[in-house]
Amino acid sequence: MTEPLAGFTIGITAARRADELATLLERRGARVVHAPALRLLPLADDAELRRISRDCLAAPPDVVVATTGIGFRGWIEAAEGWGIGAALLDALGRARLLARGPKARGAVRAAGLPDPWSPASESSGELLEHLLGGAPAGTRIAVQLHGQPLPDFVDALRCAGAEVLEVPVYRWTAPADPAALEQLLDAVCAGEVDAVTFTSAPAVAGTLALAAERGRREALLDALAGPVLAACVGPVTSGPLADLGIAPVVPPRYRLGALVRALCEALPRRRPVLPVAGRSLQLRGHAALVDGTLRPLAPQARVLLAALAERPGRVVSRRALADALAAAAPGRAVDEHAVEQAVARLRAALGAADLVQTVIKRGYRLPLEPMEDAPRCTARR
Repeated sequence: MTEPLAGFTIGITAARRADELATLLERRGARVVHAPALRLLPLADDAELRRISRDCLAAPPDVVVATTGIGFRGWIEAAEGWGIGAALLDALGRARLLARGPKARGAVRAAGLPDPWSPASESSGELLEHLLGGAPAGTRIAVQLHGQPLPDFVDALRCAGAEVLEVPVYRWTAPADPAALEQLLDAVCAGEVDAVTFTSAPAVAGTLALAAERGRREALLDALAGPVLAACVGPVTSGPLADLGIAPVVPPRYRLGALVRALCEALPRRRPVLPVAGRSLQLRGHAALVDGTLRPLAPQARVLLAALAERPGRVVSRRALADALAAAAPGRAVDEHAVEQAVARLRAALGAADLVQTVIKRGYRLPLEPMEDAPRCTARR
């Protein structure tokens, strides 16, 4: 049985847990390209984090909000390094504890603190609604940030009369070596990957920032709105893309496994299965699926098959195919003889010559036919 992601190439922009995500995708047949869009900087020695921690000791908060597991653990570990870990836990333990999702909730419990309240949706919006419903005026609330400011969340609490302590446990910055992300950006804009995954809003921001810096922002957005599927682990991550009119795939549960399952469902659906010469044919990125058998395709073969699959059953002229090959390899002249050679290589790669039919003096086509009891095409080749 062919794996659901066989033949597809998927880009990963994650800095954390990239290996785990890559393994999950590869087990389902995908080819993976990893290009971190950001770098995580812990702030264990940061003066601001130390100051906020000591403020929590001097005047313990009434409410503590944990937004990420890694962030909350980092805060406690930093406090332990400064020799105030036990005192900080004591101060936080007297507060009403809330966590955005199960990972943050698990980190709070692992620290020995009471089980916090957590929204079923795992969303910041529901968390904020819960806080605002508790009459926060005069309440001192410590909000652990997750790599970037939360201005809307914090401003809403302050407008309601709360005193908010922003806890900057870590921050995101550009990757140390942006070359890999630049290469992935080029591949996305060229349609050489089938999907790109994002597991944090800063990763989206970092990718968009690099695209803008290189003058390719519009090309990136066009790709993500068309041939390249964007997949985000949750609504917070997808927010920056949604604001730009991109509709990413977002799984119902905000987990890496759910993200992979969503890709397994969405990517094959984007590629029609064609009944060609009595067989099933599906173009899948760098390969074709012929009667359930994966057939790897060289770049020229992919270009030809994509051009034919855009108009299945209809004749595509040699000139049009030559133009498609030339567009994919700028600077190279492509004549009709080169098209004939490329078609021969495509037929060999597909393992069935009759999948690409020659129409004398006109060009080539994919002969659409029923897959059961279909007569084999007898046109000259």
